[in-house]
Amino acid sequence: MSTTDPRLARLKGVAPSILASDFGKLRSQVEEVVAAGASVVHIDVMDGHFVPPITMGPIVVDALKGVDAILDVHLMIERPERQLADFAKAGADVLTVHAEATPQLHYALGLARELGALAGLALCPGTPPDPLVETAELLDLALAMTVNPGWGGQKFITTSPAKIERMAALLPADVPIEVDGGVDLDTIGVCAAAGATVFVAGSAVFGKPDPGEAVRALTAKAQEAQAAVAERIPGPRG
Repeated sequence: MSTTDPRLARLKGVAPSILASDFGKLRSQVEEVVAAGASVVHIDVMDGHFVPPITMGPIVVDALKGVDAILDVHLMIERPERQLADFAKAGADVLTVHAEATPQLHYALGLARELGALAGLALCPGTPPDPLVETAELLDLALAMTVNPGWGGQKFITTSPAKIERMAALLPADVPIEVDGGVDLDTIGVCAAAGATVFVAGSAVFGKPDPGEAVRALTAKAQEAQAAVAERIPGPRG
């Protein structure tokens, strides 16, 4: 893990996903949630192959340059190593690839770092945590999908907290665990209690009348759960 990278200290808390934003107001909506305390902005990239939808590319990342937040790019695309340079050039702070999307995980994660980004590894719900062990020395972030990627409107998978706990047991304590899918006021607490520290929220933020207030409410819920765990089991993930 690149422990000296100052971006790591900001890689925490609620990460609003712009996939649920109003793209006609993208910049202003992102600035609103950042002003409300979000230090991470999540950008979901889908290619129509690894997952059915096609969403956005480097041009959207470039459009958010200068925002005072970590630009967290989640690549739900096949052979992501072929696209990393373009996203890094556009301004991505974090490049997260899927374990299921390439046979060259070590190469992809190492390349992300060589390009100046933090390297993340994402796991689909049905993928065991084993790839984390094999790539731990290259990881700055581990992402647990808490729904199956690519289909909207899914419910949070109830076995996800147990998987987050397994991931936490395999990773160094200073590697953040991110959760993505179905995160809202009803689920963020159990994710935080299980060991997650970065919480991707789309409709639970941008689907609300006041996205800034939604960020504050989600943050408070996560911090409440983390504090309760810290009282029982003091430690880096508490």
